[in-house]
Amino acid sequence: MDRGLMGMCVNERRRLIVPPHLGYGSIGVSTLLRPPHCPRMVQDSDFVRYHYNGTLLDGTAFDTSYSRGGTYDTYVGSGWLIKGMDQGLLGMCPGERRKIVIPPFLAYGEKGYGTVIPPQASLVFQVLLIDVHNPKDTVQLETLELPPGCIRRAVAGDFMRYHYNGSLMDGTLFDSSYSRNHTYNTYVGQGYVIPGMDQGLQGSCMGERRRITIPPHLAYGENGTGDKIPGSAVLIFDVHIIDFHNPADPVEIKTLSRPPETCNETAKLGDFVRYHYNCSLLDGTKLFSSWVRGRARAGQEATLGAHKVIEGLDTGLQGMCVGERRQLVVPPHLAHGESGARGVPGSAVLLFEVELMSREDGLPTGYLFVWHEDPPNNLFEDMDLNKDGEVPPEEFSTFIQAQVREGKGRLLPGQDPEKTIGDMFQNQDRNQDGSITAEELKLKSDEDQERIHEEL
Repeated sequence: MDRGLMGMCVNERRRLIVPPHLGYGSIGVSTLLRPPHCPRMVQDSDFVRYHYNGTLLDGTAFDTSYSRGGTYDTYVGSGWLIKGMDQGLLGMCPGERRKIVIPPFLAYGEKGYGTVIPPQASLVFQVLLIDVHNPKDTVQLETLELPPGCIRRAVAGDFMRYHYNGSLMDGTLFDSSYSRNHTYNTYVGQGYVIPGMDQGLQGSCMGERRRITIPPHLAYGENGTGDKIPGSAVLIFDVHIIDFHNPADPVEIKTLSRPPETCNETAKLGDFVRYHYNCSLLDGTKLFSSWVRGRARAGQEATLGAHKVIEGLDTGLQGMCVGERRQLVVPPHLAHGESGARGVPGSAVLLFEVELMSREDGLPTGYLFVWHEDPPNNLFEDMDLNKDGEVPPEEFSTFIQAQVREGKGRLLPGQDPEKTIGDMFQNQDRNQDGSITAEELKLKSDEDQERIHEEL
């Protein structure tokens, strides 16, 4: 200003254009606290949420956002603020504290404002930036940890289990699945979660940890939700993907090792098998193992197709050679479903490592014993060891055990032989008088044929 007056004549009139640094002072910006991590800085046209205390140079307070119980929310560089604040907010990081001193010509000038800001007043603002976004922002992804060997990435339509911590941009935690000790389970890309999370979960790997930053227009918008997420809030989710699957997924089978000798017969429906297994979740959490349950020698037992084990394991055991080792990835709809089981969370994908120890041909459904060849022509006479016209339990058992021992027939595998023979005797003792007569004795195959004729 002084320079503009120099050299003037009396009664001369001049128009002076005075830049800020030569006028009533320029903006003074000093950083009081800057967070170590700055995801983005304020730019023109951004929407910001901040708290402030406003005072005059002598310390007289004229306004504060804290007394209203909410942040001041506005656009930067769009004429919604005094010019000094528009400039003073530029470059701020979420969580940063600044002192902004604004000269009058960038504040309320010669007129001041109401009764609280006098004319030609410089203003001092202590500002805490809560968050910032731009209406054009999209979901921002940051990979925090990516496990090796990502075979598949999540796509729309998958069902996912994940843990998360949800916070505001200033670090305030508003929700966490860990506090509930339970994963958040949902479909991806189907509108079951906020749009930003729907987008942010897609493309993730099992076991991945990623940070998902969601602008408000893809979260809870201008109104926010509840008492923990204010309006126009940017949300940050740190998620850990536990597992995901698609309702159409089959069992994934990978052969780990196979015996070097030729495998002429593999396990099939109806076979009785013994096997060992380790079972875990996809994040490595161990669930069960046959090796540590006192049954390391015998292993687990099952008749394939008899619905005694989960469907996915039943499927994965079929086609195996004795001595073969496989890895099975079983989706929940072929395991324990949405409800889970004791020790198994709901909707969990299971990882099995199985080794087939032995295999025996099974019997047709409903049979306890089958002949390898045609039965004796005089079956009752051969069974009636003392030829008294009746076969008591002792004679019946002796006869059946002899047929098994001589390789003429075999019992239902996987059952106590004595119990199986006892059940066979009870089936033949029609009048339940403790012995079998020639009239009572019938082969199972003959009974089945009679039943077919009756139905016809």
